[in-house]
Amino acid sequence: MRAVVIPEYGDVDVLEVREIPDPEPGPDEVVVAVRSTAMNRADLLQRAGLYPAPGPAPEYEVPGLEFAGVVAAVGRQVTAWSEGDAVMGIVSGGGHAELVVTHERMLQRLPASVAVEDGAAIPEVFMTAHDALVTQGGLTSGGRALVHAGASGVGTAAIQIVGALGARTAVTCSAGKVDACADLGADLVIDYTTTDFAEAIASWTGGAGVDVVLDVIGGEYLTRNIQSLRVQGRIIQVGVMGEGVANLPIGLLLPKRASLIGTVLRSRPLEQKIEANQRFVRELLPRFDDGTLRPVIDARFPLEEIAAAHSYMATNANVGKILIDV
Repeated sequence: MRAVVIPEYGDVDVLEVREIPDPEPGPDEVVVAVRSTAMNRADLLQRAGLYPAPGPAPEYEVPGLEFAGVVAAVGRQVTAWSEGDAVMGIVSGGGHAELVVTHERMLQRLPASVAVEDGAAIPEVFMTAHDALVTQGGLTSGGRALVHAGASGVGTAAIQIVGALGARTAVTCSAGKVDACADLGADLVIDYTTTDFAEAIASWTGGAGVDVVLDVIGGEYLTRNIQSLRVQGRIIQVGVMGEGVANLPIGLLLPKRASLIGTVLRSRPLEQKIEANQRFVRELLPRFDDGTLRPVIDARFPLEEIAAAHSYMATNANVGKILIDV
């Protein structure tokens, strides 16, 4: 099969598209013929040697955290899936390839309303946002959330999820992305280049603060995130696009009895990932077919132009997902 391989760490020129051996399914695994995969910030970090896939080093290091396609083969114990089923899902790596192997309970049935070629825009960002906001953040109907990088893949998913819950969302983004976030349903869009988001949140909530902050930036955002929280609110840190180190203002944190929770999906034990996946399937997957949720796609690149896809993601110009057509 063809796959993107990282033979050494470095800039985009280290990426190669090679022929490597096809994966074989274990007893409870499924092989999927990939129609599309997608870019994530983790792919840039992995290419630079800063975010290796968990587990033993493979013979071929293939990036890619999500995919959509059709079932090509199933293990002997698999009963839920058959060859030809349209599916999508997340993996710890290996998604940027013609074939991917995964545990049967990590698959999601592709919504009828979504083309197979577009399905890869859903799993990673919608699962990440749902797990952060709902499972760990405890957001419910009537609540309020602050979502940073509102035009990113996770941000565009989060805006829709908050609306589907019957909650309200404020997002931060740059000036050129304000309209896109508003069109997706954000109740308050803050241009972080001109406005202090903590002041905007205080005004929006009448000083009460938000229930949950979903942050992918880190660094100096931490103090203002705490300022933006209500009493007993939660900050869910799912990425560090900014500074990886921050000063923790404990004097602000304590009186709010607030929680700061760091999380990733990729390195969790399989059973925990299955639990997150199955909850997503139950609670969110039907909302794509009823029109509440939709994938947001910014651009597409063929697999052979993977270096250009990496370069484009590094510009932070995208609104929503960058897909790779396999």
